[in-house]
Amino acid sequence: MSFFPGTDPVAGDAFACDAIEQLIIPRSSDIGGFAVRRALPTSRRRLVGPFIFFDRMGPAVLRAGEALDVKPHPHIGLSTVTYLFDGEIKHRDSLGTELVIRPGDINLMTAGRGIVHSERTPENLRGHPLSMSGLQTWLALPDRMEEMAPAFAHTARAEMPLIDIDGASGRVVIGSFEGLSSPVAAFTDTLYVDLTLTPGSRFPFPAVHEERAIYILSGSLVVAGDRFAADQLLVFRPGDDITLEGGEEGCHIMLFGGAALSSKRYIWWNFVSSSKERIEQAKEEWRTGRFDIVPGDEEEFVPLPQS
Repeated sequence: MSFFPGTDPVAGDAFACDAIEQLIIPRSSDIGGFAVRRALPTSRRRLVGPFIFFDRMGPAVLRAGEALDVKPHPHIGLSTVTYLFDGEIKHRDSLGTELVIRPGDINLMTAGRGIVHSERTPENLRGHPLSMSGLQTWLALPDRMEEMAPAFAHTARAEMPLIDIDGASGRVVIGSFEGLSSPVAAFTDTLYVDLTLTPGSRFPFPAVHEERAIYILSGSLVVAGDRFAADQLLVFRPGDDITLEGGEEGCHIMLFGGAALSSKRYIWWNFVSSSKERIEQAKEEWRTGRFDIVPGDEEEFVPLPQS
């Protein structure tokens, strides 16, 4: 989630195997007992396809009396993608949206020219221990859509197509994969797949998409004979078909990527843009209170960082 002041991750051994262009080891920040690992962006890798931000949240247990309380904060030039494996988050935004996201559902909030949202533990779960595990990623918008009207879309778990092939199971969250297509709309070629491999099972990952990566959520993954552990990000070389293999304990992974953007993107705090000037404008608009408010969550906000 964008509100976590995570430290930039570091790049690992780029030549662990011929199929891998980069191996990135996310750095973990502990925020009140809640571990967050930031895999993108890094100093050596800004994007994979349209993915410009990749945070692994948890897994963690919020103790009774603790809660997730992300105050209203702004975004421009991107779509945020929230996908949970455990726990619940109540989303509110400046469009008037108010709903609870649950495991397997997806919230896709498109900021465009500007949106404000908050993310909090639902009222009915407060005062009890709460498990939390998931991903929040950002998709940078293509040039022609950076200033589009903001929008929000929620897609339930049951609407996503299921993968069940010879030791591999999961769902297509965004895009098309193995002949299956998600109903979630994306603005550029985008791949986002939740996949579990049983021990020793083998699964092809063809070079259909221009840029591809895998985040290992749990277990271990074998690629070209090399074993990779949980909480590592593998970025693959373009054009190479590869085979994924579940390690001794199997693995749970997220496949992601898509078409590269046609121009450079700048990122500062919660703002993404092809223009440094547009980011400066957004900073001033937030500082002076010119973004819209979040109905039902008007009393608090995250101030503009000082640096």
